[in-house]
Amino acid sequence: MRVLAKALLAVSCVALLGHRALAQDPAPTPAAASQAPAYESDPKFQEALAKAREKKLPPGEQHPKVERLARWKHASKLAKDQCIECLHEVLHFQMELSQWKDAISTAGALDNLATDRKEKYYANSERGIALMNTNDGDPKPEQLKQAETSFKAALDINPKNKTVIFGEGRALAMLGRNDEASAMFQRYVDTVKDSDSLRTRAEHFVENPHLAAMHMAPPFTLTTTEGEEMSLDDMNGKVVLLDFWATWCGPCNEALPEIKKIAKDFAGRPLVVLSISTDDNDVAWKAFIQKNQMTWPQYRDASGALARAYDAESIPRYFTIDTDGVLQSVKVGSDSDPEGDVRKLVKRAEDAEKKKALATDKPVAKP
Repeated sequence: MRVLAKALLAVSCVALLGHRALAQDPAPTPAAASQAPAYESDPKFQEALAKAREKKLPPGEQHPKVERLARWKHASKLAKDQCIECLHEVLHFQMELSQWKDAISTAGALDNLATDRKEKYYANSERGIALMNTNDGDPKPEQLKQAETSFKAALDINPKNKTVIFGEGRALAMLGRNDEASAMFQRYVDTVKDSDSLRTRAEHFVENPHLAAMHMAPPFTLTTTEGEEMSLDDMNGKVVLLDFWATWCGPCNEALPEIKKIAKDFAGRPLVVLSISTDDNDVAWKAFIQKNQMTWPQYRDASGALARAYDAESIPRYFTIDTDGVLQSVKVGSDSDPEGDVRKLVKRAEDAEKKKALATDKPVAKP
């Protein structure tokens, strides 16, 4: 479940800045500008606001985002939650820190207070994303309805934001409104470029919108040591086993014979084994691969982006993904036995292929 939340948060980064792409609203009239709220003249508020705006924090600060959130919350409190800038920044850092429940509340307050269309867009788009991330990415029916309402309100202001379009499609799918969901994902496909990381997945959702209601594995495209480009959404009906490991990890080395056995035993069957290393040293990593005859696809996650997307905080960690891209299991440790999950899913994939072949070869009934 946490993997889905991570994936959604990664997608939400676009929405965090999306409001800036909107057309500029007219400047306030002199009369409106002169009616400054009382809190703005409060010296304590002015001091707190100046401190909150400081981007450089004292040396040794362990949690800069937590500290900056605390400063903005203090300024907002002094303004009795009437400061739009304060609420905007509080919401920003709550989203960054995955504080979904608090973010939902702050977004609602910002939406109620704001008259500027950019701020209302920002409040609704972030509220929708936060609602979709509640309960580890499994929102309750009422939360889904609220998310769909928020996404719709955001799209009424900025109808071309791809993050909100995708979020609206997922909310509709999870509500069982499949025809509307399919249309929304088609809208996404029509909006983005061919190179967009979620385009292929959206195309799958157009045909099978019910998949968008499931816990899909985070998408990725990478290039292996052999120069082969691999994309999760282009695995052509194969089961995928992701193996997060490192050369310096003792338990990973203990589990290596099992991964090697899986790669060998399932060769030629609908399975892709992909080992993802968290090593820093490229030379040592490649030498280890060659020495241990790791002939299946290998990738070094140098930036750590893939590990973050999959929430692979400890290793070895195994993710088993079915032919539709649905995340089926997550296991940790050298004794976790991923082969059982792989065997079950590969059999299911092979049975589906046989059924499809029989249906294709079935003679046409005579009139």
